[in-house]
Formats: sequence, C-alpha cells, structure tokens
Amino acid sequence: MSDSDIKIVLPGAAGRMGRTLIAEIARKPDLKLIGATEPEGSSLVGTDAGTLAGLPEPLGVTITDDPLPLVAEADAIIDFTVPAATAEYAALAAQARIVHVIATTGFDADQEAQIEAAARHATIIKAGNMSLGVNLLTALTRKVAQTLDADWDIEILEMHHRHKVDAPSGTALMLGQAAADGRGINHDVVADRGRDGITGERTPGDIGYAVLRGGSVVGEHSTIFAAENERIVLSHIAEDRGLFARGALAAVRWGQGKGPGLYSMLDVLGLSDF
Repeated sequence: MSDSDIKIVLPGAAGRMGRTLIAEIARKPDLKLIGATEPEGSSLVGTDAGTLAGLPEPLGVTITDDPLPLVAEADAIIDFTVPAATAEYAALAAQARIVHVIATTGFDADQEAQIEAAARHATIIKAGNMSLGVNLLTALTRKVAQTLDADWDIEILEMHHRHKVDAPSGTALMLGQAAADGRGINHDVVADRGRDGITGERTPGDIGYAVLRGGSVVGEHSTIFAAENERIVLSHIAEDRGLFARGALAAVRWGQGKGPGLYSMLDVLGLSDF
C-alpha cells in the first residue's frame, strides 16, 4: 500500500453493494480497502473480504464487527447500509474527521439531524443515488422544472427489484425534491406519494409518485412533465450495480482535502449551481 492510497472502510460488506464495492476497490490502484464490517453476530465475521466478494485471491482484510480501530486509520467510509447504522457511522466519521460517502436511503428526521450534526466535523457526501447519470438527471429535472410553468404536471416513476424495502426510492424522492427546488416550492407540501380509490382530480402543483417492484430490476427512474397535448420524459436506466460503486468511488476521491460539510453528488459533478 502506498502512502498516497485512499484508505477505505466498508460497512455492510456482505450486501449486494458491499460485495460489488470490494471488487471495484480491489481494481483501483489509488484505493485500498483496509476494513470491512458486518453487524455483531453475523456468521461472516472472520471471513476474508476478497473471498466474500468472489475475487480469485483473498485480500487479507477480515470481516469484523468492530469499526472503531478501522475508522481511526481510514480516509473514508463508503456506506450503503441501513439508516440506523449510517447515523452511527456518521458520528464515527465526525470523530475521525474523515470522508463519509452515504448512499443509504429511508432516514427519519432524527437520523437526518444526526447526519447534519456530524457534517460539522466530517466531509459527508450524501445522495439518494450514487450514479453519475442519475445525478445528471436530477440536475436536468431541476432545470426543466425551473423553466416550465405550473401548467406542466410533474410525476416521478420508479421501478426496482422485489427485495427493495423502502418506497418511493431515495432516488425518486431526490428527483421530486429537485423538481420542487426548481419551482421554488415546498416538496413536503406538494408530494403525493400514493393514490388509491376515488381520489378526485389531480391537485394542481402536486408532484406525484408511482412505484413499481418486481424481478431483478436494478433501478429505473423517470421524471415526467405533462401538459396539454405534450409530454417531456427524462429517464435513466441502471443495468448493473457497478455504476453505483463507481460513483461512490468518484465521491471518495472528490472528498479528499475538502472541508467539513454536507455535500451531494451534484457537488461532485460540479452541477450544484446548474
């Protein structure tokens, strides 16, 4: 390992994204996986991370349930876990004053507040989706919403695999928030997250959500702008989880040397003011 390598800790190493990240990090000459964790009691504690990810040879990094000594030596944490665990890792990142890349979704208000507090000391890059393409879609959604008037209805459509546990997806909510920001309105007031039964006519100005689940779909998202006799549809289709890992690694690199704060992938792409 070179002194210039970016040293990474990976919680949730046994998950789908965890295994993908292990393999992606192993292929990058400027990155080094120095730690991988699973919750206490996991049967995978003690397993080599490379073996877990199906690499041809072990990495010499053993899965552990104790992140403290790992974070103390790390430059970054990449986190695709669950909200409660992510809030705890944000506190650890703040103590170590390192980069924390957060791709977890489904936070409640208290967990969001914990992450915001941690960002006073850590460099936190948080996004509902780490795909560079999705974040470009987010920027375009905000720009189009800013350009079109209220005669254009906005609907967000998303589909994921049958195992996804939250809905709408973090990415869908990110798109809806971008549309609300573009129009200068409060997303929480206008978001229509479910329709069933006799709902009456669509409320003007609402941002609607439709959720599909099934099969092994990695992720599909569309922002639909609909007016009389015309529609604009902005879409992104993810075909492989590797693209999320590559986006997270781009965020890790971007975050090195940045000051504390709560950033997004739009900052990484240089599109925060687009």
